[in-house]
Order: sequence, then structure tokens, then C-alpha cells
Amino acid sequence: MENDVILQVSDLHTHFMLDEGILKAVDGVDFTIPRRKTLGMIGESGSGKSVTAYSIMRTVLPPGKIVQGRIDFQRESGEIIDLAALKPFGHEIRDIRGKEIAMIFQEPMASLSPVHTIGDQISEMVLLHRTRNKREAKEIVLDMLDKVGLPNPSKLYNEYPHQHSGGMCQRSMIAQALSCNPSLLIADEPTTALDVTVQAQILELIQSLQEEMGMSVLYITHDLGVIAEIADIVAVMYLGRIVEYADVRTIFHNPLHPYTQRLLKAVPTLTRSASTYLENIEGNVPVPLGLPRECGFYSRCLIAKEGLCNVDVPPLTQVEPGHFVRCLMVENGRTQF
Repeated sequence: MENDVILQVSDLHTHFMLDEGILKAVDGVDFTIPRRKTLGMIGESGSGKSVTAYSIMRTVLPPGKIVQGRIDFQRESGEIIDLAALKPFGHEIRDIRGKEIAMIFQEPMASLSPVHTIGDQISEMVLLHRTRNKREAKEIVLDMLDKVGLPNPSKLYNEYPHQHSGGMCQRSMIAQALSCNPSLLIADEPTTALDVTVQAQILELIQSLQEEMGMSVLYITHDLGVIAEIADIVAVMYLGRIVEYADVRTIFHNPLHPYTQRLLKAVPTLTRSASTYLENIEGNVPVPLGLPRECGFYSRCLIAKEGLCNVDVPPLTQVEPGHFVRCLMVENGRTQF
């Protein structure tokens, strides 16, 4: 693991042991997040993005568990520790979670406690990881609420989540996540339930705080427009696997996996004629339960070849420097139609 890499995930498998069988939510994922950079993770609902994030945080609950792989994290002290080997509720991961790795969840109203004030909820994190002095903790919380652009922090400190809008609650969650100056921030679709104006404000806020605090960010979303604006590196996930991995410019200007290509064609653009329909990807992401050994996108792919794509799971192969694709139809840096 190189010094400029803060997180390296290797061959990660997170499965759920159900009565119907083994549901492979994450099925062999590999990626790295460099220091001070943003990795954007995209894909349809059910592709395994959130379970990947929960695996890093070690918050996957039974019947789910990590069954294979490593999650190497470089701590502030310089020590490299395999998060996958830690006990989910042990002392070591509790010392890291919230302090060095923090997470912004998708639904602020569902993630914030309705019976505790905003100030109490953020102070709990600060008192656990930064100081035992309640007065000092309150000052830290008020400063963070001010940093995320919330008006009148001293008044908001004593108010409850239901008294605020979705955008204000999301800013409060960001304040909570950043209150202990984490070196890695995981943002799981933090702008999904917000209107477009507030989305832009939240994205700008995360970027400015990342630059100020020197964080790395794992940003999970299904919005390609957000990825284009915020990400340095992009991982495209489908059916629990990364199917394409490259820098953001390469993903948008030279996508090679058929799934990535179809995703980009489904995005509305200003140059598209008003009379033309957006392309769609027929079908849905299969449930990863008892699937055959074949390319996960085989049933929905327009260029798949029988006897080739349905024989085994393609490996994630480097087709050009820094550009990895999981597709047997890609040769010499081009997709073969």
C-alpha cells in the first residue's frame, strides 16, 4: 500500500446468508482512494454501492458479513490496518469509526434522532473522540455548524430535526460527520432527497470542506452529473462488482464497458433534440442470489455473445494505463461490436 493511498480495498466479498441461499451483495470488489482525492461510485440501485460503504464502516448487520477480502486503511499515525479483520463492535473499529472515517447517510430525517437536539447528537461524537469537556465540545459543535453554513448556530443547537428543512438536516449531518476532522468521508447519496438548488449547495460545501480539511472522499450516487462535477476517479458498479474503473475524464470521454456506455446515453443533454427519446436499459439488475457463472450484464447487454459472455465471470482487466474494464468484448482499448 503506497503512502499516497488512504484506503485500499482488495477482493472484498460481503454476503447475506438468507433462507433462500447466499445473496452476494458485494462480490469481489477492488479499488483504491488516494489522499485528498474523491472516488465516485456509480450504478443502479441494487448494485452493491451502499453495502460496500457499510463494509468499510463495519456496520453490516447479520445475516450479512464480510466473508473474504481486505480493507486496508492508513491511519493518521501512519499505521496500516485491515478493517475487515476487526470485530464490528470492537474497541479498534469504534476508535476509527466517526473519528478517522465518517459517513453522511442518504436520508437525514431517518438518520437523526427525533428525540435529541441537533447539538446533543453532534456533541456525542465530539465528546467520544475529541474532548471530555462539555463546554469545549459545544464550542466545537457551534463552530462546525457555522462552517456548514447554518444560520444562528446557537439557536439551532437546541432545536430538534423536525424543526428544520431537509437541506438544514443534511447540513447538520455533514457537521456531525466532519466534527472530528476525519481523513476519509463516505457520502452515500447525500443529496438524493433534496431539490436541485440545495444539491448544488451541498456539493459545493463538501468540496470546500474537503479542500480545507484535506480529506479523501468516497462519494456514492446514481447521478452522473454529480460524478462529473465532484469525482477524480470513478468506479462503475453492477451486480456487486466493479465493471469499469478509471479517472473521471476517461469514463466520460472513452467509456468501454457496455453498461457504462448505456448509462451515459441515458443522460439528457442540451444538444439532444427535443423530439428524440432518451435511451433506456431494458430489464432490471438481477437479484444476486444463485446466479450462473457469467457476465452479470449478459441478460441486458446488446453486444453479448453466447458461448463467450455466458461462460464465466470476466476479470477486471487493465486495457490502458489506469483504465480497468470487466468485459470480454473489449480488446485493444476498444469495445468490439
